[in-house]
This record gives sequence, C-alpha cells and structure tokens, in this order.
Amino acid sequence: MLATFLNIFKIPELRNKILFTLGMLATYRIGFVVPVPGIDQKAMGAGVPQGGGGWGDLISTFELFTGGNLSQSTIFGLGIMPYISASIIFQLLVTVIPSLEKLQQEGESGRKKIQEYTRYATVGLCIINAVVWMRYLGDQAYIFPQFTGPWMGMSFTYMVMSIAILTTGTLFLMWLGEQIDEYGIGNGVSLIIMAGIVARIPDAAIYVIRNLSMKGTADRTAMDLPKVLFLAIMFVAVVAGAILITQGQRRIPIQQAKQTRGRRVYGGQRHYLPLRVNHGGVMPIIFASSMLIFPGVIFGFLHNLWPNAFFDFLRESFLRGDYVYTLSEVAAIYFFAYFWTTVQFRPKEMANNLRDYGSFIPGLRPGKRTADYLEKVMGRITYVGAAFLAIIAIIPSLVAQSLQIPYMVSAFLGGTGLLIVVSVTLDLVQRIEANLIMRNYKGFLGAEGPIKGSRN
Repeated sequence: MLATFLNIFKIPELRNKILFTLGMLATYRIGFVVPVPGIDQKAMGAGVPQGGGGWGDLISTFELFTGGNLSQSTIFGLGIMPYISASIIFQLLVTVIPSLEKLQQEGESGRKKIQEYTRYATVGLCIINAVVWMRYLGDQAYIFPQFTGPWMGMSFTYMVMSIAILTTGTLFLMWLGEQIDEYGIGNGVSLIIMAGIVARIPDAAIYVIRNLSMKGTADRTAMDLPKVLFLAIMFVAVVAGAILITQGQRRIPIQQAKQTRGRRVYGGQRHYLPLRVNHGGVMPIIFASSMLIFPGVIFGFLHNLWPNAFFDFLRESFLRGDYVYTLSEVAAIYFFAYFWTTVQFRPKEMANNLRDYGSFIPGLRPGKRTADYLEKVMGRITYVGAAFLAIIAIIPSLVAQSLQIPYMVSAFLGGTGLLIVVSVTLDLVQRIEANLIMRNYKGFLGAEGPIKGSRN
C-alpha cells in the first residue's frame, strides 16, 4: 500500500492534479475564517440553535453541506448547497420538459447550455437563501447597531452588501469546483462537500477526548471506554456496509448475437448489464431529511401563534429521534428512492439500445419484454437499497438517544454525511487507480497495467 501511494508522486501529471486539488480545497477552507462584516459573531455563535427541531434541525442540516460555517456567518456561509439544489432541479426538469430533454440529447453543446441555465438558477437561489438568512440574523439582533435599519432590521446598503457577499461566496465555490474538474482529480463539487463534512470530525473527536472517562461512572452522558469502543466498532461496521451497498450490483447476463460476414463469424460474446443496488445514491436521504424539517418548523410556528396541546404534540412528534419522525423518515426514503429511480432509470431506452447493438437477455425477446423485465428487477433491488438507506439514516438518531451522546458525534455513524464521504472517496480512489494502471503502476486493489514494458 505504501509503495502504491508513493507511485502516485512518481507520475508528474497525477501529482500535479492532486496538489492542485489540495490547493483548491485549502482555499475553500480559508474562507471559513473570513466573516461577513457587521455581524456579532460571538452572540451569533451562542444563540444560533443546533438541533432540537424546527429551525435548529434546518440549520444543522444546512451546515452539513456548508462545513459548519453558517453559525459563524462567513463569506462561504451558504456553501455549495444552492448549486446542488439548482443541479437537482434541472435534472428533474430534463425528464418533464421536452425542450430541455432535446438539449441534453444534443451532446456536449446541449449539456453546456443546461449548465449555463443551472448557473443562472444558482444565482437566484443564492439571493433567496441570503435574504432569508439575513432576515433571520436581523430578527435575532445579531447585527451591530451601526448597520441596523428598516430593511429586515438593517440598512438598505448593508443588506445589499451582505447578500452580494454571500452570493459571491457560493459562486466562487462553484468556480473552485469547476477548476478541480478541469485541472484536478475527482468531482470538484463532491470534494467540496466532503471537505466540509470531514472538517467537522475534529469537533467530534475533541468532544470525545474531553469527556472520556477511563473509570466507570453512573453519568450516562460520560464517554467511558466501553462506549467509545462501541462507537469505533460501529463506525467501522457502518462504513464497511456503506462501501458494500454502494458498490453492490445486480448483473443481468447479456448475450450478443452472432453475425456472419463472409466466412467470418463476429459476436456471440457473453457479458452483463450492471444495475446498481443503491441506484439513487444519497439523494433519497437528502430529500427525505430536507422534507421532514418543515413539519417541525410549521407546527412550531402554529404553536407560537395559537398555543395549545395539539400543535405542541405535533411539534414534539417531528423532533429528530421521535418514533413518528423515524417512521416518517423511513417512509419518505422509500418514496424518494423509487421516485429517483423512476426518474433516472429508463428501461425502455436500455432495451432499445440492447436491440440496436444486437444484444439480448437470454430467454427474453428484445423490446417490451426486456424493458418489463429490467423494470421488475430494478424495482426489487430498489427495495433492498431503500432499506439500507433507511437503516443508515436512522442509526445516528438511535445511537444518540440510546447512548446519550451529542448528534455531532453519532452523525458519523450514518446518515447523509457518511454516504457522501464514502461515495466521494470511492470515486477518488477509482480515478487514481485508473491513472496508475494506465501508466503500468500497481493500483490500490493490486491490479497492474495491462501492457508491460510500455513507455510511461
């Protein structure tokens, strides 16, 4: 493994790509210490809710993708989330708007046009998010008195300036991601998200170390040695399961038809069509967790307007860890898993492509029967993938509640953040592996380049 790691730096092109990527990520992290002017950071850090339902869950979920800098209101406070939201919106719109679908089918030029529309939508979402966030800060009196005014609790000039700073910060992160895509290695946006998630690890580790007790204690909140060992074993097991299900495939056997040209026979090879078990990736969890934030916010708002036991019961039911919240999250994950698979997976198109290339599934006629079979198989494996996502999603809440530990510690035992880190890391390792094998170096998995003695 060490020799393989050293081989990375023997290849000038790969070494430069990795160093460039690390430099861009370092630039991303530098922005975390540059605050937005005019905001009382100390008062804000002590007053911004973290968890506990309602706005607390909303802020905690948003901070997952911003690296925790929203509570300090830095220039990168909005993170890359508006760009991700815009990309998801256009992925869905492509399937329902014929003009966008036609653009996508035009090839590289069409995709560039859709990317341009995505950037415009990102600017709009940034402005909306910045307005909502600054309105919240103005209502909570986190803005210094010299910048206050009638516009959402602040002066018009300061409002425009702060919104422009937050919007520009997100656009700069979008540019960083595109630079990594072009000159670095890996998916730029995904690496930025992963960097924000990984940056939260030191806080969790510091909490565990500070509260570690080597002796037995009656305090359930104390981090004694058995509890820490359990968390470590649980972490390894969950990561291994996440890797297994992320890489898991259902391989459909494919037979290529034989073709006779003159005296030669071509084709006849057997191969397979891989169907991912977790076809939706992390998207079902993101959609489900985002959707379940709003009932707590809405019922909390209604309880404040009309205080009564019914609204209070509904508000408490949608707190993270409650059985109503847990069951609703599982149901939402299943719904969005099938929804995302329906949007992204196109069995008719796959069946037509197999027929056009002269391939078929043994025992099935090309065309409709093949499409129906693929849809049936995909429906079954989606059920398994959704079950895994549901288990991963509820593990942090169950562990935090049963062991009496903060959610920022248990969050690394599952949920959206863990799946993102695992998926991005696997993609990065595979890209480095491909670069090593292409130049006849031994890869991480023990594979070697197919051509021996060739020039590097």
